[in-house]
Amino acid sequence: MTVLDPSPDFLRGDPHPAAASVPGWLPGATGPRSDPAPLLPDPSPVRVLGTPLLEKTDPALLRELYRRLVVGRRYNQQATTLTKQGRLAVYPASTGQEACQVAAALALHEQDWLFPSYRDTLAVVARGVDPLEALTLLRGSAHTGYDPRATRTAPLCTPLATQAPHAVGLAHAARLRGEPVVALAMLGDGGTSEGDFHEALNFAAVLHAPVVFLVQNNGYAISVPLTQQSAAPTLAHKAVGYGIPGRLVDGNDAPAVHAVLTEAMERARSGGGPTLVEALTYRIEAHTNADDATRYRQEEEVAAWREHDPILRMELHLRAAGLLEDRLVQEAADEAEALAARMRAEFHADAELDPMSLFAHVYAEPTPQLREQSAQLAAELAAEAEVHAR
Repeated sequence: MTVLDPSPDFLRGDPHPAAASVPGWLPGATGPRSDPAPLLPDPSPVRVLGTPLLEKTDPALLRELYRRLVVGRRYNQQATTLTKQGRLAVYPASTGQEACQVAAALALHEQDWLFPSYRDTLAVVARGVDPLEALTLLRGSAHTGYDPRATRTAPLCTPLATQAPHAVGLAHAARLRGEPVVALAMLGDGGTSEGDFHEALNFAAVLHAPVVFLVQNNGYAISVPLTQQSAAPTLAHKAVGYGIPGRLVDGNDAPAVHAVLTEAMERARSGGGPTLVEALTYRIEAHTNADDATRYRQEEEVAAWREHDPILRMELHLRAAGLLEDRLVQEAADEAEALAARMRAEFHADAELDPMSLFAHVYAEPTPQLREQSAQLAAELAAEAEVHAR
């Protein structure tokens, strides 16, 4: 009787191509194990404000970051107010996280793509999308209020982390076409508990895709604290398991976030592959207008984080460095108020909507179910119009 050897060819020493790539953990392997040290995140979060790195940062960039932070804070405040007035269906504010939002958008090149989560409306606006169009989805008026292809910005993603594999796919496709495109996927700490996040990291690493993942760790996945989501030293450490570098940055330090993301994106653009960046920040407001944050966190905690407000820190350090004058502060405040006034004027008028547009841009070829639903709605609208015409 012949006994078959179940071992793979490269374990039997057969002259097989696989023998040249024996995994380092197998007995007799000649190649060294991969060294995880270069992939490990920084021992402490990267900071620029209050460090010598501030003097090496472009003053024009610092002023622009400050201006956008001020305008962004007012945008968050006005959108939250509109939600309380019933003018928006929902608004997940990024108050306290503006440094991540603004810095992420400014780190992108024109040809790059942004893949935002539902809380990243401000990043979409900072990317160049009209501030009112960015709120169309949250108003309930359309699937998205802007053209993703024209703006190179994916629709705001409400399901957790599902945009992350999409970012990897687009980045990989762009590289195959020889285009210098980097995709930036933005997530929250809650998104790292989803399978889509891990699948995206694995695909990105294996494909060596030019994509950067920015995790805004604001401490809570709605009401679930980070300690009940992950036992890892940091979320950035999760990158090591997929063979990509992890970076840790102070998420309330706008120039630091910009510097770390710029470095990661240039690394990806030059063929260095993906990077996972964790930004430590805090959500000052409730999860959404439907959330009561007082049920799961103390006011003392919120007050402590207010002391690390990204706008106050920027103003303090830029004034100390002689880079911010009263005139610039007032100009930023005036621009912010003008935007808030525009938002109030636009959203206090009821939108004129076409219900049939619900079926557009869902599938390239509508499914039978979608065609049936479309026909049903069209019939109901026609009957309603006939009644009103009598």
